[in-house]
Amino acid sequence: MPIIVNVDVMLARRKMQSKELAERLGITPANLSILKTGKAKGVRFDTLEALCQILDCQPGDILEYVAEP
Repeated sequence: MPIIVNVDVMLARRKMQSKELAERLGITPANLSILKTGKAKGVRFDTLEALCQILDCQPGDILEYVAEP
């Protein structure tokens, strides 16, 4: 898939655990896992906004486009 989700990278940079992020986002750890592994079919803008606020980052820090050959 050409869209890479870098939530794990941002979690590591912020020294935060997935469980804490899920709690602060108000979603289940299972749903956060689906997002982190790139298996989500979409991301709501309010969820993306909350991720950016909590992780103090920009949307481009979380989502990355990589062209397929």
